[in-house]
Amino acid sequence: MFPAYFVIGAVNAALAIALGAFGSHGLEGKITEHYIDIFETGVKYHMYGALGLMLVALMDKIAGGGKKAVIGARLLLAGMLIFGVSLYVLALTGYSKLGMITPIGGVAMLAGWGFVIAGVLNQHRKSK
Repeated sequence: MFPAYFVIGAVNAALAIALGAFGSHGLEGKITEHYIDIFETGVKYHMYGALGLMLVALMDKIAGGGKKAVIGARLLLAGMLIFGVSLYVLALTGYSKLGMITPIGGVAMLAGWGFVIAGVLNQHRKSK
């Protein structure tokens, strides 16, 4: 998993920073405050997901996590992309039906963390 997911996380962290700057400077006066808030929520969770991927990759390298950690990382990535992109598009276009898929991204991130936790606990039990 390491370094691939660490690099994917770092690239997404950089992308979240760029999108956050775009939202703060490029969207002011172009979309409503409501949609700027939605865009910023996407940026916030994009960054959380990116940092989470980097953390999971480091954890897997140091302590191991096995297949469950890999599944967790994949779910975190998928959730981060589904959640963030749906909010970015919603904020930029006002297409409200995308709001229906945003929770899928959130559930994928929650499931991802669940798999990471299970992987760590499984590795801990094996090491005893």
